[in-house]
Amino acid sequence: MVLSDYVNTYGQDLLRRYGERIHKLSINAGFTCPNRDGSKGRGGCTFCNNVSFSPNARHSLSIATQLENGRRVIAKRTGAKRFIVYFQAYTNTYADIQYLERLYEEALAEPDVVGLSIGTRPDCVSEEVLDLLEGYQKRGYEIWLELGLQSAFDETLERIHRGHSFQDYQKAVHAIRQRGISLCTHLIIGLPGEDHWHYLESLDRILELGVEGIKLHPLHVVKQTILAKQWKKGEYQPLEMNTFVSTVVDMIERTPPEVVYHRVIATASKDVLLAPAWCQKKWVVLNAITAEFHRRQI
Repeated sequence: MVLSDYVNTYGQDLLRRYGERIHKLSINAGFTCPNRDGSKGRGGCTFCNNVSFSPNARHSLSIATQLENGRRVIAKRTGAKRFIVYFQAYTNTYADIQYLERLYEEALAEPDVVGLSIGTRPDCVSEEVLDLLEGYQKRGYEIWLELGLQSAFDETLERIHRGHSFQDYQKAVHAIRQRGISLCTHLIIGLPGEDHWHYLESLDRILELGVEGIKLHPLHVVKQTILAKQWKKGEYQPLEMNTFVSTVVDMIERTPPEVVYHRVIATASKDVLLAPAWCQKKWVVLNAITAEFHRRQI
């Protein structure tokens, strides 16, 4: 009994299509974010300390060096021999197009790289970026654009200082789908002011617009964030693990089977995580999600 018995997971989807294990290698290419550099805001989202998302990536290292470091780790774990390069930290389309092209091409120049996954914001998807990614896709590369939406409710996006609207997401999705680029949307479960209805409604709204992949994240409180200050004052209460698990299963259950789940849990390292403690226990949470599917006989 494993999660992929119940969920169309990204790893299994790649295995079916390529006939071998394909692993994502996360890199930090040194990008910033319009919500941090002053063009839209400063300090970023209330929950944002990017170390919690990619603690092992150092942007001072070249892309080639980061990939080689990642290969050594994967060799000990899964033995995958081909990779998708995941531009993860901050907003990876937020730069001059020539600079972006140089970085993307540097990653694609590696002979064992089959494609790119680009993490970005809905308000940073220009026509030039889409032209570039569409061109890579036409050359046969696996291309995913990952949009951090987090919630489909503008009041929530304002509450967490996100700096973009749901309309920005709608506009980006329309342009992405015109190009046929694969889209993975990120949603956070447990945002302040939201409940079970909000989570399902956000899911329904992105499914209605069209999406090939989804990532689910529990909201965790990490050091050096606005959310950490709110939590310490008692203004924010994280979700219990059983609530998160049941919500994840509810959301996957109402998702069309062809949509791929890239992730259903995100963790943070103990040196930055404040709460909830269960966000350190990836396999405990994954096993609980699998067990809930089994219990429901889905």
